Amino acid sequence: MTTPQAAPARAAYREVFAVGEFRVLFAGYTLFLGGETVKMLALSVTVYAGTGSSLLAALAYVAGFLPYALGGTLLLAYADRWPPRAVMAGYDLVRAAVAAVLAAGLLPPAATLVLVLVAGVPGAVAAAARSALLPDLLDGDRYVLGRAVFSMAAGGTQVLGFAAGGLLIAALGPYGALWITVASCLLSAALLRLRLAGRPGRGAATGHAVRQTWRVNRALLRRPAVRSLLLAQWLPPALVVGAEGVLVPYAARIGMPDSAGLLFAAVALGMLAGDLTIGRLVTPERRERLAGPLALLLGAPLLGFVLSPGPVTAALLLAVSGFGVAYQLGLARRFLEAVPEAHRGQAFGLALTGTMTSQGLFAAGGGALGEVTAPGLAVGAAGAASLLAVLGLWRVLAPLAAWEGTASCAQAGGR
Repeated sequence: MTTPQAAPARAAYREVFAVGEFRVLFAGYTLFLGGETVKMLALSVTVYAGTGSSLLAALAYVAGFLPYALGGTLLLAYADRWPPRAVMAGYDLVRAAVAAVLAAGLLPPAATLVLVLVAGVPGAVAAAARSALLPDLLDGDRYVLGRAVFSMAAGGTQVLGFAAGGLLIAALGPYGALWITVASCLLSAALLRLRLAGRPGRGAATGHAVRQTWRVNRALLRRPAVRSLLLAQWLPPALVVGAEGVLVPYAARIGMPDSAGLLFAAVALGMLAGDLTIGRLVTPERRERLAGPLALLLGAPLLGFVLSPGPVTAALLLAVSGFGVAYQLGLARRFLEAVPEAHRGQAFGLALTGTMTSQGLFAAGGGALGEVTAPGLAVGAAGAASLLAVLGLWRVLAPLAAWEGTASCAQAGGR
């Protein structure tokens, strides 16, 4: 293990947005998030209304997450082989076609889930291409702030998306609202194709894509620094998403089913506030030192759900939990330094695959737990599990000085 470099000089958000291609990438990502948010909420509400099943509602909510397990296992080599612009724009067109089929309203719940799961498999490649392109556009602390902007987009777009999604579903019905996703996909594809510069693939093909994907994934996971940082990115937030998988049933249980959109939006608003505050007001070195304490915020507030709070209190607890997601800003630079540049696309794809897969599995698990216990207890259990994961990973999430000391000792010992 090698000692990481010192944190770079502090940058400003205006420096990030001064890069024209970043603005294009950001706009495409925002359109992607908005369309997916409306789609996820519409499917979850539709499936729960039709079946009354917490498990199926959770599966509908995470139907776009689980395919990353297949995409990350079989296809990630294409994130480095293929031009990133073609990968991202092409996947937007696939998403538009799928959303149009769903909006037609002809499929039963089971077929709907299968279609979304299958169509989401190449999403791992598109997300990896997008993440790997970001360091090409931004360097130093601008890259970390660029990551923060993307995370803020995830929070802000979901706040607006869930709020607008609730209104759209009320006005147009869930199937009518899905046409918004179709439009957003087509607009994103056009924007990326026309405004983003074409770039060749990052790496050369070395054999069959599936075998190359397996080989590079294994090589990355054998690196202690990469493996530990991946686990630190995956586990704490994935366990919290287990709570999000039962928010629709929770809202119904407390007698206010229409508040589900408020609860989802609270998580996203907390994420937005956390990334804006930590990215704007905290120095690069201090961000890395705060990774552990911020990670504790993910699970701690969710313990309050065992008391079955009303929608306002529940939304506040979820917002604080969402704020804790900013801990990942303290890991961004270290992870970028730890991965080989030739396989950067696959490394980011592996990180995203693990994130999406683990979140999907834990959300499904939360839905399954919601079948046998009260939704509030399921949310509290998810929070407790996240706290335990943070404590188990504290050595990775520890203040930078302690981490560097550990790395230096390991290096002195010949490891």
